[in-house]
Amino acid sequence: MSAVQDTPSLLRHNGFGLFWSARVLSTGCFQIISVVIGWQIYDLTRSALHLGLVGLCQFLPMLALTIPAGHIADRFDRRTVVRCCQMVAGLTGAALAFASWQGMISPTIIFAAAVVIGACRTFEMPTTAALLPMIVSPPQLPRALALSASAIQTATIIGPALGGLLYIIGPGPAYLFVALFYGLASILVSRLRILVPPAVREPATLRSVFSGFSFIRSRPIILGAISLDMVAVLLGGATALLPIYARDILHTNALGLGVLRASPALGALSMSLILARWPLERRVGLKMFAAVALFGLATIVFGLSSWFALSLPALVVMGAADVVSVVVRSTLVQLGTPDAMRGRVSAVNAMFVGTSNQLGEFESGLTAALLGPVEAVVLGGLGTILVALAWSRLFKPLSDADRFPSRSA
Repeated sequence: MSAVQDTPSLLRHNGFGLFWSARVLSTGCFQIISVVIGWQIYDLTRSALHLGLVGLCQFLPMLALTIPAGHIADRFDRRTVVRCCQMVAGLTGAALAFASWQGMISPTIIFAAAVVIGACRTFEMPTTAALLPMIVSPPQLPRALALSASAIQTATIIGPALGGLLYIIGPGPAYLFVALFYGLASILVSRLRILVPPAVREPATLRSVFSGFSFIRSRPIILGAISLDMVAVLLGGATALLPIYARDILHTNALGLGVLRASPALGALSMSLILARWPLERRVGLKMFAAVALFGLATIVFGLSSWFALSLPALVVMGAADVVSVVVRSTLVQLGTPDAMRGRVSAVNAMFVGTSNQLGEFESGLTAALLGPVEAVVLGGLGTILVALAWSRLFKPLSDADRFPSRSA
């Protein structure tokens, strides 16, 4: 079957269609609440450091809970784990709505909510990643991963813009919207049917809990791909500073902030649809390094721009380049990992991703507080390019990788 025919057939696949829709809703809710929390904390404090602390609050649960999250994903029904995460996140949104309406909202409450949301994401991300290979066949997996990335980017386009629009109405309605649609996502997940039966579960030993790290360390290509993505996005991530750029540099409002946050996702969505139709087949390692370097270059352009019309395409290019790295990394991890270990390996992968995003937000906020936002973003972009060059030498098996594995491990 051709790529052109196979892509829509996957979306019509009952299990994958439900999975895709649930992922759009869940990711969209996370993007909305991220925009609202970011704008609200900056309204309350006018502090770049407080913006960075929101990212730190989301990162700390990931640091503490990644190992048990992977173990739980391999020990329990993955659908149930995902649903529980979405329901708790929805209840958190409802609590923030109540606090906003009652005039009780404060930085402390926002930080506490960020911790809960971070904990939910810590369990949901690896479990969702490990769930996908159970509802599609191995030959369909690279294209399914690209389409799954398109679900994330669709939500990341719609979510921030919708979050900015809802914030204009009021933070309370925005948080309530999040609560309701997290609930809908959990309903869709409950209807998923498993095509691939779960593997025999290992006994719960200390060695089995930490085996995800050992597995990745023994696979240089997977280790190189994951660590490259982590370090590059850690240095090059500018999303935490978007409220500062929107208000103080580009002189726009909450809706403009939503558009800025959606722009990387527009580029990522376009690229993920291209990769779903024409998957990467040759020289995948080299293409990943080139994409990371392009991400760094676009970050520098965005950091130096004070013109809204230039900042948007720079963010679009950042998103398009990033999704190439995401698809390569995800395909290498999922096709190179046995099902019995996918939860634990995906949890370690999610920790790397979360580290690059949440800890990167804290690093950006701290650097901006010390040096200024423009300097923080430009130095981060330059660091990303240098990391791509260094990793291409440190991980030669990755830079020399030509094709993805032909079948799941």
